[in-house]
Amino acid sequence: MCGIIGYIGNKEVYPVLINGLKRLAYRGYDSAGIALFQKNKATVYKKKGKVSELEKYCSDKDTGGHAGMGHTRWATHGEPNDLNAHPHTSMKGIFTIVHNGIIENFDKLKSDLSAKGYIFHTQTDTEILADLIEYLYLEEKVSAESAVRMALLKVVGAYGLVVMCNDEPDQLIAARKSSPLVIGIGEGEYFLASDATPMIEYTKSVVYLNDNDIAILTPKSFTLKTVDQGEEKAPDIRELEIGADEMEKKGYDYFMLKEIFEQPRTIENSLKGRINTDNKEIVLGGLTNVMPRILEARRIIMIACGTSWHAALIGKYIIEELARIPVEVEVASEYRYRKPVICPNDVVIAISQSGETADTLAAIRPAKEKGALVLGVCNVVGSSIARETHAGIYTHAGIEIGVASTKAFSAQLTVFILFALKLGHIRKTISDQRYSSVIGELLSVPEKIENILMSFPKIKEIATKYSGINNAIYIGRGCLFPVALEGALKLKEISYIHAEGYAAGEMKHGPIALVDNKLPVVVVAAQDRYYQKVVSNIQEVKARKGNIIAVITKGDNNLKNMVDDIFEIPESDSVVTPLLAVVPLQLFAYSIAILRNCNVDQPRNLAKSVTVE
Repeated sequence: MCGIIGYIGNKEVYPVLINGLKRLAYRGYDSAGIALFQKNKATVYKKKGKVSELEKYCSDKDTGGHAGMGHTRWATHGEPNDLNAHPHTSMKGIFTIVHNGIIENFDKLKSDLSAKGYIFHTQTDTEILADLIEYLYLEEKVSAESAVRMALLKVVGAYGLVVMCNDEPDQLIAARKSSPLVIGIGEGEYFLASDATPMIEYTKSVVYLNDNDIAILTPKSFTLKTVDQGEEKAPDIRELEIGADEMEKKGYDYFMLKEIFEQPRTIENSLKGRINTDNKEIVLGGLTNVMPRILEARRIIMIACGTSWHAALIGKYIIEELARIPVEVEVASEYRYRKPVICPNDVVIAISQSGETADTLAAIRPAKEKGALVLGVCNVVGSSIARETHAGIYTHAGIEIGVASTKAFSAQLTVFILFALKLGHIRKTISDQRYSSVIGELLSVPEKIENILMSFPKIKEIATKYSGINNAIYIGRGCLFPVALEGALKLKEISYIHAEGYAAGEMKHGPIALVDNKLPVVVVAAQDRYYQKVVSNIQEVKARKGNIIAVITKGDNNLKNMVDDIFEIPESDSVVTPLLAVVPLQLFAYSIAILRNCNVDQPRNLAKSVTVE
């Protein structure tokens, strides 16, 4: 992994590829490269580091041509360097390939090819795949398309790949299995990419490849087939709903800061068309046909990774409180390898910003096989989770460029509150008064977040006191415990400070041993039914000379006088408080990362969309 761009048509290919790689940079990467089809052969340029390094390297090179492909690599097999960067060329130079994913049986394939005289120059699994395609092409005397199909039938693992063959110019071959690829359709031209962001300024018409799809592109044609049988199939052409302006910073220093400040609009978009303000009816159109099964569910199982897992943990508290349905929350990377008990009357909800998270996708497949109803909550229309689940809800967060998720998290929480309210109202597990009250509170959240964002200068001032720390603890109770987890994750993701989140009641069971006058403890302490218990936890930390930063409800003078620093949030219903409480923690982490000269949009070692294990 991490990003693929391809083009064939009437434009000069180099600017399309370079601009596309820049659009894909938000996914995270450690090297970049391009292959240009020139004079009946592929010319490859690649460099370790940023796309700007590749541009500099290519500045005095021949970059002409009308077909080619590019790649931003996030290292899996082999260290980040010029040699291991993509594209890769087969030993005899016939095939050039870019590839996302992992070839799990590459050792066996490498051994077989080595016995046939192939010599390898990189540490990558992708080079093995290029050589395997070339070997079959020469040995079986077949077309490039057939050689690619035959090779993929021998592969175990995940792939999104684009292939060029010197013997068959003016053609790109693309295929996918568990790693996303999108084809953009223009006039006399076609685009290929890992997601739609590199092509939004050129076309609105796209085709999302499914697993086991192979596409053959020429300047005049686009053919879609199955990998296993080679059967031609009709493409499902869709219209993009995003615009190129969403890819701009619009005056902000970083995309992450822009996306934090976009959260009021994000929540409004998540609510739009879903609340009838006249009769307070909640409309979740994507669930209409499956609502009877949801209402009969024995339990709900939520599956997610990272920030989406934290959102799911909050969703558990809210759904159980309002709808009184048992909810389990699972880390997808663990769940997929367990032998979980899944029943036909279970509802499984897969949560992913990109809709392409490999572990989450893998976890939902056995659930479908067991007869459970599988729902998706994701941000990207046409993504794999959206297509592989029975039904679902789009979060409508818009494109999120910053690797550390912010507005997508808030959009997921908004969806879970709507979902819980809808179920609770139908099941009559909440009163009409509470139902209307929470809807009113939810509608007021965007304005309340605007008020929190106005305190950014004060948050930056507080961050200067703590920018030199090496460790931090975050604590909370109830549905604010996962907010503490998310706050700690944000700090470690973008500032590289070791931070851990804990349920506040667990402090005496170990973590309090870490407290001294150098350790900051961030407490999410809004006024709710856990408030007095959290105050006791704060007193325990203060007794051991710990430094307390508290997220408190505005006007809480009791805590204001007890702690060292405060982030104030408006008063709200406990169900929507997580949407407010997370915002100052996002701004705090951002401010510390800036003070430490970190690249908040592209933290080291991280990828935006984790499409491999």
